[in-house]
Amino acid sequence: MYYVTLIDDHELIRQGLSSLINSFSNFRVLFEAGNGHDFIQKLKPSALPDLVLMDVTMPDMDGYETCNWLRVNHPGVKVIALSVMDDEDAIIKMLKSGAKGYLLKNTNPAELQSAMESVVERGYHFNDLVSNKVIKSINDAGKPEHEKSDIHLTEREITFLKLACTEMSYKEIGLEMNVSSRTVETFRDNLFAKLDLKTRIGLVLYAIKKKIFEL
Repeated sequence: MYYVTLIDDHELIRQGLSSLINSFSNFRVLFEAGNGHDFIQKLKPSALPDLVLMDVTMPDMDGYETCNWLRVNHPGVKVIALSVMDDEDAIIKMLKSGAKGYLLKNTNPAELQSAMESVVERGYHFNDLVSNKVIKSINDAGKPEHEKSDIHLTEREITFLKLACTEMSYKEIGLEMNVSSRTVETFRDNLFAKLDLKTRIGLVLYAIKKKIFEL
């Protein structure tokens, strides 16, 4: 049995999620909280949840802050972000903060249960919001090195990749690297082709997986 905590500032959403999760045979809701501060006050170090489902935008202490706090204070507690936002910036920021998965609130119950199981048992869950190539690379993490493809990245590509993991825009990355916006787009497109990726999220997850960028 895995124990779950829900953090969302909308009580109706928490109640609905709580009922749904308690209907899953392998999960039980430990407690609910309205924001990060409320969660920290209710959290008992002697009875930590296995998994936290948290909203991103909340008053007082949002999902980014709460996820970072958990990563520092209780790194064994895994987090899935559950949000209405599907933009790259929100997803990247939550993953950088330590979330192991990112779901939209219109996710169906079967996918939610599957995602929760994946995170507590394997450590990660990425759906259509990220590239299938990244999912495969995570699942292949335990393979011997000789079974993995050897992809060579130039120093400039590595620099771009590290900056892409920040909150900087592509224009700001160009200024930091002292190159034009067109050159930044070339770095991005070359990496997309070289790594068989399609989104900035995929680049970020690749960098994290390969320890090019440390959380």
